[in-house]
Amino acid sequence: MNKGLFIVLEGPDGSGKTTQAAKLADWFRLYGREVVVTREPGGTEAAEEIREIVLDPALNLSAETEILLHLAARADHVAKVILPAGGAGEVVPCDRLRFSTLVYQGILRNRDLGELVQLNGFATQGLLPDLTLLLDGSPRALLSRRKDRGVVDKFELQGLDFQEKVRNGYLQLAKAEPE
Repeated sequence: MNKGLFIVLEGPDGSGKTTQAAKLADWFRLYGREVVVTREPGGTEAAEEIREIVLDPALNLSAETEILLHLAARADHVAKVILPAGGAGEVVPCDRLRFSTLVYQGILRNRDLGELVQLNGFATQGLLPDLTLLLDGSPRALLSRRKDRGVVDKFELQGLDFQEKVRNGYLQLAKAEPE
């Protein structure tokens, strides 16, 4: 039980990733495990600053800029938080990672998924989660959850059709990688 455990929760906005990450953390703590809950983009001071930029609805970033900013945030996050916590035997539930990049910056921006997988491998130093959980839900139902939060970013402003595409992107990836 000294081995760290890296668990990633993926899914559309409002699907419960943050809530379930907190519940996982509580469960592991009940069994005496040290836990570091984190999120993407974010998790470090630099990554949180990058998060503000990529989610700002006032900025119209090119696909390449958006991809590189996400991966820069991920590289900092992995190096400073995820790898050290895992190396110390801690459990790391993380809200988003590779699948989110493949959906939002890949599928929805018509970018080459193979290139994104390679870039992600570079940013994460080859780290893959021990477990990825995909949380799903009807885009219409998730819309009401997001409205209740009161936080609006550029992705949430894209409308219901966009959210359907997000969901379909996650389902496409889950079908390609069912394990």
